[in-house]
Amino acid sequence: MEQYKLLTPGPLTTTDTVKEKMLLDRCTWDQDYKETTQKIRTQLLQLAKVSEDDYTAVLMQGSGTFTVESVMTTAMNKKDKALIITNGTYGERIVKIADYIGLHYKHYQVAYNAYPDEWELKSILENDRTITHLVMVHCETTTGIWNPLEMISRLGKAYGKTIIVDAMSSFGGIEMDVGELGIDFLISSANKCIQGVPGFGFVIAKQDKLLACEGNAGSLSLDLYDQWKVMHKDGKWRYTSPTHAVAAFSKAVDELIVEGGIQERFQRYQRNNQLLRKKMEQLGFQAYIPEERQSPIITTFLFPNDIFVFEDFYYYVKERGFVLYPGKLTELNTFRIGNIGEVYETDIERLCNVIQEYMGVVVK
Repeated sequence: MEQYKLLTPGPLTTTDTVKEKMLLDRCTWDQDYKETTQKIRTQLLQLAKVSEDDYTAVLMQGSGTFTVESVMTTAMNKKDKALIITNGTYGERIVKIADYIGLHYKHYQVAYNAYPDEWELKSILENDRTITHLVMVHCETTTGIWNPLEMISRLGKAYGKTIIVDAMSSFGGIEMDVGELGIDFLISSANKCIQGVPGFGFVIAKQDKLLACEGNAGSLSLDLYDQWKVMHKDGKWRYTSPTHAVAAFSKAVDELIVEGGIQERFQRYQRNNQLLRKKMEQLGFQAYIPEERQSPIITTFLFPNDIFVFEDFYYYVKERGFVLYPGKLTELNTFRIGNIGEVYETDIERLCNVIQEYMGVVVK
C-alpha cells in the first residue's frame, strides 16, 4: 500500500512499532490482556498527574463521541443541569447528545474564533443556581482553538460545579494537572495525542463523583459506572473490547514516556505548528485562529483566493504523500492541517514544499 502522512487530528500517523502490536490476536479473557488494560489505566492516571486514591481511569469501546456520551449519560441525572460552553462543532455535538438523552442544560455559545467570556459565565452562574455541571471542549478541532481551561477550572471551584472536559484532542499532547484543575471527568481517545489507533476512548474520573453516578445512565452499553465497576476488579471489559487497538495503545503510551513525556511531545507538536504557520503565511495562506489562541494540534487556513479548489489541492498533496482535512466552518472556505502523530519538522518542510509547487509561488 502507498504510505502517506495523515496530517489530521486523529486518526493519525502511528509508528511502525505501534502498528506491529496489532499483528497478534488476543483473547479478552486472557490474564495478560487484562493486565494490559490495568497497566494502561495506571499510566493514564500518571500522565494526568493524579493519585489512584482520588481518581480512576475507565476505558470505553467506540469512538470519542461514544465516550463523551457515556460521561453525559452517567455523570448527570434528571435533576441536574449543565452549562455547555461551545465555540465549535464538537461542543455543539455535546449539546446534541444532551438533547438526545433528555438532559437539562443551558447553551452558552460564542464565535468559533472567540473565547468564552468569564464575566458572562459568572453572571449565568450567579443567576441560575440550578446549574450543577460545567462542560467544555478544551481544544476545538473545528478550528484548532485552544480554550481557557484554567478559567473554567476557577469558575467550577468558585461555584462548586462538577467539571466535565472534552480533552479529546489535547490530552497527551498538552500538559495538564487534572487534580489541580479540579476536573471531575476528563474525556479523550486512543487515536489522538497518545498516538494509538481508533477503537476506544477513556475517562479520567474523580472517584467520589463516579461512585455517586450509580443508576444514572440511560444506556446499557454506555454506562460508565458499570464499565468501571467491572473493569476495576481485574481489567475485564464488560463487553467485547477492541483488543488490537488496546495492544497498540499500550505500546503508544510506552513510546510517549520514552519520548520524554507530555512536555516533550508538546514541544514537538508546537515546533511543528509554528513552522507550519510560518511557512503557510509565506505561501499566502492566512490562519483563521490568531497565534495566541492557536493550539499545537491542528490549524485552520482560509482559502488563499477565489479560484482555489480544495479538492484539486487535496489530491495533489495526497499523491505526494500527505493527507489533509477539509474545513468545518460554514460561513468561510477553509481547510485544516494537523501536526500531531508521528510527524516532525522535516515532514512539515516537505509538505510546504509540495504546497509551494502547487501554488507556483517562489518564497524568498
